[in-house]
Amino acid sequence: MAASGVDEVANGIIPSAQTPNTTTSNQNQVEQKTAGVPLSDLVLQLEDFPPTIPDSVTAYYLNKSGFDSSDPRVIRLVSLAAQKFISDIANDALQHCKMKASGQSSKKQGKDKKITLTMDDLTPALAEYGINVKKPSYFL
Repeated sequence: MAASGVDEVANGIIPSAQTPNTTTSNQNQVEQKTAGVPLSDLVLQLEDFPPTIPDSVTAYYLNKSGFDSSDPRVIRLVSLAAQKFISDIANDALQHCKMKASGQSSKKQGKDKKITLTMDDLTPALAEYGINVKKPSYFL
């Protein structure tokens, strides 16, 4: 019985009396298969990816901060991270603007109302990321 049970397990057939926790074993198999694969694919795709922030701008600010890299993929990875950071802040500011607009009367809201990014919406979005913006007193 033990030998046939081993053969069945080796062939992918698990007897019902010996059924393990499939959720845990499937998660472990997926983690083992994909460990490192997505990151290596990302690094390979960075060579052909044209970033929104040009490489020269990112390289300038990296060099200015004391980081020097000859690998363009590293520079593009930083560009991609900066793009994601800016996108998240802009999205949060949009959400603040929409919440503020929903509190106003429905007469002022139109279906095709254009949304403008203002410091009143951007300041709380930046504060969520630990960036404090203070307007000078003469701009009140």
